Amino acid sequence: MNQTAIPSLTEVSQLAGRIAAEMARVIEGKDRQIRTVVTVLLAEGHLLIEDVPGVGKTVLAKSLGRAISGDVKRIQFTPDLLPSDVTGVSVFNQSTREFEFKPGGIFAHIVLGDEINRASPKTQSALLEAMAEGQVSADGHTYRLAEPFMVIATQNPIEMEGTYPLPEAQRDRFMARITMGYPARQAEVAMLEHHAGGDQLSTVQPVTDAAAVAAAARAIRAVYVAPVINDYIVAIVEGTRRHPDLRLGASPRASLHLMRAARVEAALAGRDYVIPEDVRALAVEVLAHRVLPTVEAQVSRRDPETIVRAIVEATQAPNRG
Repeated sequence: MNQTAIPSLTEVSQLAGRIAAEMARVIEGKDRQIRTVVTVLLAEGHLLIEDVPGVGKTVLAKSLGRAISGDVKRIQFTPDLLPSDVTGVSVFNQSTREFEFKPGGIFAHIVLGDEINRASPKTQSALLEAMAEGQVSADGHTYRLAEPFMVIATQNPIEMEGTYPLPEAQRDRFMARITMGYPARQAEVAMLEHHAGGDQLSTVQPVTDAAAVAAAARAIRAVYVAPVINDYIVAIVEGTRRHPDLRLGASPRASLHLMRAARVEAALAGRDYVIPEDVRALAVEVLAHRVLPTVEAQVSRRDPETIVRAIVEATQAPNRG
């Protein structure tokens, strides 16, 4: 595929397939999670992976970085991490008698924010501008980030010791959230066999580069979204704002993220237009982490995923005929 030209949607689908297949070499039995990672990458979004320790969150993120020949950096979030460690800092150069900007870990194509909720809310907030606008402002200057630019953040459940809940503004920057879950028994047995030989991440080879991914993302923007599909997306999002089990609904940014993710879903299915099924396929992953259930819903153990799924099912889809 020509890296400088806009690829066809067929080429985009083939590219996504190669990335997913390479990641699947080290991620056993998690095809849906891998597909979501690739979808968010091509939709120019950011991904939050939430689950208990040891289920493969970091391996999933690292495998994507290895499958793409680009600049990949890891930021290990700890309680003593400073915002300047993330974004960068200006340092006085004695020889030139001027301040020079030293970029932080956020300056990469793919940034793995490991255990993001172990850092203080102030440090977490250092990501806000970068994730929303693709830039960093420091000392009166604005520095553009690379394209593509994707943050993959992992976090443990907030009930676990030594963690801070992500601010709502931070969670809203993530296009989607996924959980890994424990592997099926056969997948876990296969994992033991494959890892007996050492670090399996070393077997993941680059199958594309950052320029090709950026071109594929630009091609996705041409996928047609009919006005009735936009109405359908907004109707689902509005449903989260009116639902009695939710005290905070999804934002307008959520509508935009759902539309962009649905475009990728359509392209990977070989279509240059979005259908209601594309929206429904991703609604829970895109919306559930942005909403807050009421106390009554929490007591009754009605989780956000179940509530959002019910809203999607209750929302009338447009007639495809």
